[in-house]
Amino acid sequence: MLQVGLSPPRCPGAAAAACPMAEPAAGEEPGTGPEALGSSPVTIVVTSEADTWDIDDTSSCRGRGHFVDWAKMPEPQGPARIPRDVLGRPPKELKRLAREGCWAGSHAGRARLYPRLIQRVSCRLVTPDALVYRDVAGRLFGKPSVSSHPLPEFLEGCPVPTYCLSPHGVTALKKILICVGALFPDITHSPLLPALAALLLHYSEDEAQCFESLSRLIASNAPHAAYIDQSFLAHQASCMTFGDLASKHCPAAHKLVAGAAENVLEVYSEWLSWLFPGLPFGYAVRVLDVFLLEGQKVLYRIALALLKQFRLSAAPAGPQGCDVKAELQAFVRNIAEHLTVDKLLERAFAIRLFSRKELWLLHMANRKALVERGITVVQRRPSFHLAVDMQKFSSSTVTAQEMRLVWSWIPERFSLFPPLLLFSTSEDGCSLQRFYTCCEGYEPTVLLIKTTEGEVCGAFLSSDWAERKKSGATSGFFGTGECFVFTVRPEAERYEWVLIKKPELAKAVPRSRQRSPSPAPESALGSSRDSSSPKHLAVPSAQRRGRLSPFLAIRHFLLPSKTASMFMAGSRDGIVIGKGGSVSVWGDRYRPGAPPESPRAPQPKPCRGSGFAARGCGAPARPCPPCVRGHRGRAQPALALQGEGEGQALSLDASLLRGRTEHCETFDNPPLCQENFQVQLLEVWGFQSA
Repeated sequence: MLQVGLSPPRCPGAAAAACPMAEPAAGEEPGTGPEALGSSPVTIVVTSEADTWDIDDTSSCRGRGHFVDWAKMPEPQGPARIPRDVLGRPPKELKRLAREGCWAGSHAGRARLYPRLIQRVSCRLVTPDALVYRDVAGRLFGKPSVSSHPLPEFLEGCPVPTYCLSPHGVTALKKILICVGALFPDITHSPLLPALAALLLHYSEDEAQCFESLSRLIASNAPHAAYIDQSFLAHQASCMTFGDLASKHCPAAHKLVAGAAENVLEVYSEWLSWLFPGLPFGYAVRVLDVFLLEGQKVLYRIALALLKQFRLSAAPAGPQGCDVKAELQAFVRNIAEHLTVDKLLERAFAIRLFSRKELWLLHMANRKALVERGITVVQRRPSFHLAVDMQKFSSSTVTAQEMRLVWSWIPERFSLFPPLLLFSTSEDGCSLQRFYTCCEGYEPTVLLIKTTEGEVCGAFLSSDWAERKKSGATSGFFGTGECFVFTVRPEAERYEWVLIKKPELAKAVPRSRQRSPSPAPESALGSSRDSSSPKHLAVPSAQRRGRLSPFLAIRHFLLPSKTASMFMAGSRDGIVIGKGGSVSVWGDRYRPGAPPESPRAPQPKPCRGSGFAARGCGAPARPCPPCVRGHRGRAQPALALQGEGEGQALSLDASLLRGRTEHCETFDNPPLCQENFQVQLLEVWGFQSA
């Protein structure tokens, strides 16, 4: 266990020179001692109350604190541009000034602003302050007798950067962290906390002020705006949330990481360390400028921008080695060779993320999945294993490597669970009724299709196929915005809901309208089944009330057309993924509207009124016209959905042997394989709960 020794007080003016940490230990390389916390006892230097940092615009030592090694401290990035009434500006204006680096040109300006900005953070009524710190530190470190105090257990496995702190500053940092452990015993894991403490200490008058600022961030109770994760459960949920965001906003980089890493979640579990301590001090403190105003959301933005730039720097050959985690860390350390801090922030804020509330809901869904997996609030750092076991996974449709890529596209809260084969035409036969029987009760599912031409494509389907029964005799579309279609061979590519890639196509629905009931049960998100069912994984309770993040909740959007939210539909005649048009799926070479004389055209059956046509998400489908003429008085095939001139992403007939794929408005995808195809093998995979 890490120990900290105590010694009698020394003269404050001689602290930096007299502190034993300033000299490297025997056998230690110079320059490595104070940069990280070691396992040997460290001398605590007790400073007097008079040894404070007096900062004002007329000071000859502006912003120069006794915790900083000024030989390491970078020079300000230009003249200070802080308005005199900066603290009186509206919150939106303050955010703009921070993003533009308004106080990046003045260390003294940061020292004045940081405590005042943090005082505005809403926190719990009983939050330890500077007076409490002085009392606790006096009891812990004020005795002249030598004793030892272990560093907090939440530091185990967490990097503790020291940046530009002097040896005296490193000692003060350790005292602050020890007091945090004593006054916040519920913290069990917090990789971000030591880095924040170190950065704030650079701009603090004394240890007590730094502690108070840190305490307010820890005790923040602002709705949906947490600053610091304080348990492994919360931290891992944040890592999964980042994985979801990377999959949505950085598809090319995500694909690169998924192809180079055995475990994508393990790579994304390091995302916070890309920022702290990964970024150089000049970059890290600019991130802190905005973080104090905007919370954890800004950290997601910066990390996503870094991931995008990593992909651009690694292209076209991709990562040079097999350790993509190490290459990402090396890239971030040398970020100055690729991007200036201003350009990094500019690219980060160009990414359109969800609101804090919507990110919080996604975080809670991931948290629930971890709880289902057996992770508890008090648990430390358990070992995670890849959900797709390379030794045990077996499929006749895709290889284990291909399935791992598909699993990396799935929302993180589901990809924690290993795949479970629900249906296969090779084992269960080519029966649509059997397909429904095997798949009903499972949510979500992955559909995989291998054609006779060797092409492989499929779909991630977020809702239970039993949802189709809610329309009664009619057939309608259902599902959520998490549905997507994809190709695996010859090229791997994913096509998500069009509003994820093009959010400008829709406008947010006013809150007063969000509470109104949806037009039909199918538009409700997720199944109405109890979320505690072992077959329905990690669906937050908020889903039952229709309060989900935008890529989940259709009702949060004014859609450009009805077909923009047609995800999945099923009837006795076949299944359809994506928005439908009046096209046929029969025959791998049959074209809609082919003349009756064509020898390749099938002989269609008379119209019995069993065909259906989609009106919109959740709306019941209308029967097809009495007879769509053109085939000697006979109707076109019954599975053809009557849409607005667009096709389906995927459609299969009742035999599960013939299908068709076209461009579809819901996913804005090209044909996923040969437009009219014959099925060689079809599989449906579910998720095996713990």
